[in-house]
Amino acid sequence: MEKSILNIKPEHFDSLLPGDGYHDSIEFAEDVDNRDPLSHYREKFHIPLHKSGKDVIYFCGNSLGLQPKGTRGILKQELDDWRDYGVEAHFEATRPWYSYHELLRESASDLVGAMPHEVVMMNSLTVNLHLMLVSFYRPEKSRYKILIEKNAFPSDHYAVESHANLHGYDPEDAIIYAEPSDGELFIRTENIIETIDKYGSEIALVLIGGVNYFTGQFFEIDKITQAAHRSGCVAGFDLAHAAGNLDLKLHEWDVDFAVWCTYKYLNGGPGATAGAYINERHVQNRDLKRLAGWWGNDPDTRFEMKPGFVPVTSADGWQVSNPSIFAMAPLIESHAMFKEVGMDTLRAKSVILTGYLEYLVENSDAKIKIITPSNPSERGCQLSLIVDDNPKERVEKLRDNGVICDFREPNVIRVAPVPFYNTFTDVYKFIEILRS
Repeated sequence: MEKSILNIKPEHFDSLLPGDGYHDSIEFAEDVDNRDPLSHYREKFHIPLHKSGKDVIYFCGNSLGLQPKGTRGILKQELDDWRDYGVEAHFEATRPWYSYHELLRESASDLVGAMPHEVVMMNSLTVNLHLMLVSFYRPEKSRYKILIEKNAFPSDHYAVESHANLHGYDPEDAIIYAEPSDGELFIRTENIIETIDKYGSEIALVLIGGVNYFTGQFFEIDKITQAAHRSGCVAGFDLAHAAGNLDLKLHEWDVDFAVWCTYKYLNGGPGATAGAYINERHVQNRDLKRLAGWWGNDPDTRFEMKPGFVPVTSADGWQVSNPSIFAMAPLIESHAMFKEVGMDTLRAKSVILTGYLEYLVENSDAKIKIITPSNPSERGCQLSLIVDDNPKERVEKLRDNGVICDFREPNVIRVAPVPFYNTFTDVYKFIEILRS
């Protein structure tokens, strides 16, 4: 878990709320913002402007995070080095391109709770997921099924369907879904574990979204991994909505593999390079099946240009191509900000910021139901709101009034107050607009 290098601790947020808790007033929101030790980080981001000329209320960090102001200078440096050095920038640039991914290894491993050699920044999320499935979905005659959660993100569905097909299985038979209990709106960790215990001898791979994109629920990754391993299954996770949002401890939890994107809570920008984690017991196994490319080959022999792939004994062994510099450069600034503040400190603010949103929604008269768990340990920044009264029109009216959030069929508005750049005043004004 990434710790703050500033003199800001998670316990500093314990005193932000008065003894009687939240209040439904602009004075309360402004007072908390004035005492928030992270409030100045908002100034480090570009906040889009509404047509009125005021900052929008941006609650869409679960889809695309905002741009840190330091990003432009880093990208410009890479353009300048390309201009000045040409191909020699691979070794002569300010940040040499040849080893660019190594600049992010330690910070990325801190963000997901891994050892540095277990993490590599490469490709995009779904490409990385396919690479992981090649290695970790190895079906056998009686153990060939894949367990995912109902309403997993579509890319996860498509990926596991395609790999079941590649191995000659009918996806309708090979894919098992963990579902909510009768009458409930979200899947509990217990639902997943019960499904593993029931079908474990048939399951080759458990693949769960760390945070479900639709409901915003955070699953207990450690317990799911333990249950999967008890039944002899591989445990993998899609952390698209968890990385940069929650404290993760992948190595401690003994997860087999995980993948994540970096353009949501990690603020890397559209198309930013994604990440992959492979447990150290697997990275040392050179016989593990994989799709090979020259950047995953042992660097000691990489430029001998000979056939015969010899993978690096680290997560780098899953790389197929050299780093995409312009897609990776924004992560230099992003990771530096997370290292400066610390994921534990951001999480401490997130708990009370999202809690304030929950409090105001539940005390409003807007006829809205929250389908995200109320337990803070079972969610991150996002609350998903069921809106039965013209939800699409409601989102458009919110946008007209300077609020950016998003809609998911059939009737859910996703709202994600991000601790880096959102404020308690943002939350209060959002509810005021929603009520109107």
